[in-house]
Amino acid sequence: MFRFLRTQIRVIRENDPAARSALEIILCYPGLHSLAMHRLAHWLWKRKCRLLARIISGGNRFLTGIEIHPGASIHPSCFIDHGMGIVIGETAVIGENVRIYHGVTLGGTGKDKGKRHPTVGNDVLLGARATLLGPITIGDGAKVGAGAVVLDPVPPGRTVVGLRAEPVSQGHRVRRCNLSELQQRLEQLESKLQELEAEL
Repeated sequence: MFRFLRTQIRVIRENDPAARSALEIILCYPGLHSLAMHRLAHWLWKRKCRLLARIISGGNRFLTGIEIHPGASIHPSCFIDHGMGIVIGETAVIGENVRIYHGVTLGGTGKDKGKRHPTVGNDVLLGARATLLGPITIGDGAKVGAGAVVLDPVPPGRTVVGLRAEPVSQGHRVRRCNLSELQQRLEQLESKLQELEAEL
């Protein structure tokens, strides 16, 4: 447990400039609290104490707002920032130095048996409210944008964004269509339609 705490204190200091001291991290970081409780629940789960593991997991959710199934496998260097609303399913696997922000879901599709949840490689960033579904693999060094929905494997080093996440090239800015652009385009089309009607 002391090795886990040292790892978490180091990881949180590296990733959160607001972290001022080890004591503050131990007392005030729900990501650390949830991962510590998960370690105990996971230990019990592996030793077939399933009901007690689930009770601890439920307490974890109640206290931190982070729901981690005791069957999930999570590396001690995982960094959970804020954390509220995170859901991690039973067969999920999370590698080293993964950063997870609030609202992320590592869930199943309801169609798979056995391995039903994502496997996340090392050095992966999962943006706020990203949803990863099914037994997919997120490659090492990949980034999943905030709000993305990922249903397919993500190759190592790739960045994916969007409601059904699509790959983007390095340095590519994603263009978002806003309401004023849509209104302007609609007016252009109406004007063109009126011209065509006048010609008829």
